[in-house]
Amino acid sequence: MQTTIKTPISFDGKGLHSGLPATVTVRPAGVHHGIWFKRTDVMVGDRMIPARWDAVNRSPLCTKLENAAGLSVSTVEHLMAALAGCGIHNALIELDGPEVPILDGSAVPFVRGFMQRGIRVLPAPVMAFEVLETVTVSEGDASATLAPSDTLRIDFEIDFVDEAIGRQSKSLVMNNGSFARELSDSRTFCRKADVDAMQANGLALGGNSGENAVVFDGDKVVSPGGLRYADEPVRHKMLDALGDLALAGAPLLGHYTGVRAGHSLTNTLLRKLFATPGAVRMVECDRDMAQRLPGYGLVWDEIPEVA
Repeated sequence: MQTTIKTPISFDGKGLHSGLPATVTVRPAGVHHGIWFKRTDVMVGDRMIPARWDAVNRSPLCTKLENAAGLSVSTVEHLMAALAGCGIHNALIELDGPEVPILDGSAVPFVRGFMQRGIRVLPAPVMAFEVLETVTVSEGDASATLAPSDTLRIDFEIDFVDEAIGRQSKSLVMNNGSFARELSDSRTFCRKADVDAMQANGLALGGNSGENAVVFDGDKVVSPGGLRYADEPVRHKMLDALGDLALAGAPLLGHYTGVRAGHSLTNTLLRKLFATPGAVRMVECDRDMAQRLPGYGLVWDEIPEVA
């Protein structure tokens, strides 16, 4: 069955790239509503922005959504991953600024907040996109693929010259609470030289290496407290991928493989999927199919606690 959050919940913080303070409030929504953003700081024009692949204004740094009127919200990927990972299909997300707060750089504050509020079952079956044919996109040495599968599986591989990151890979089936348990508390990461360059150009103004990002410098982790996992970078890339895939507009039944892929390439993959005749179809999930979707089987005790 479709779901929504039981009661509204708000999160306060700064945008990672803009540095602007913002409050994001996630509200319950009815059946077939889907996920929509609403800019509450804008008083005129179309304030509604769909959380959908064809509303993405592609960027290498984050996922940015924009409506036909040019109004946008950015850095939505962690919040979208939390909604997908908790199996929430319908929500109205109000935001009083242009960028979702980065919080601790992961999705776990959202996951814990949603589970504390509780998930409400709605009287309608879940609709999902079933991948029927393999589609692949590439750019340089990066690639992203979706192949048929009876559940959502994510495989990811990264390879960085920084010795502290290096080459990492991981594979997960995204049901039975695996997102919350394995990925939700993995933080965004970057190289110190990149942070310095972005801040010099007016970006990453909300970034703080001690609170909301893991910063690497060659063979060193310069963030206080170090890593939460030895392979935290690839885990976070998988978190991002789930958030970007959630912009399909419904849960996906497919096998995603990312090799050095980022936000833009994953969106390109979704665009190719929906543009390829016969590559995907929408299906009504029976009980067995619903049990293979992200979020099914999630229990509170498996959600990581972080300071």
